[in-house]
Amino acid sequence: MDTTTLANDNTDALKQALKRLIIEECDKEDEFTVEDISDDEPLIGRGSALALDSLDTLQISMAVLSRYKTRIEGAKEGRIALASINALADYIVKNQTPS
Repeated sequence: MDTTTLANDNTDALKQALKRLIIEECDKEDEFTVEDISDDEPLIGRGSALALDSLDTLQISMAVLSRYKTRIEGAKEGRIALASINALADYIVKNQTPS
């Protein structure tokens, strides 16, 4: 297995974990499964099937900080990071604080 495949496998695992995190943190277990959330659909705002609100985004941000040691600060960073699962995974990979 080459490093590109390994990186893609790790990114796919992170995306799946992020979907579970969002469903759990936002109490959406009765409404959504991991399979219901596409990697590129909006998480907040227009076009978001999840219908997340500002409290949800705060909870997601706190969970990301706790689990991935990645701080999402401010409204601008939040809009970038929480645009989609793809955006959130990329944000974590680029901004994760080393253990």
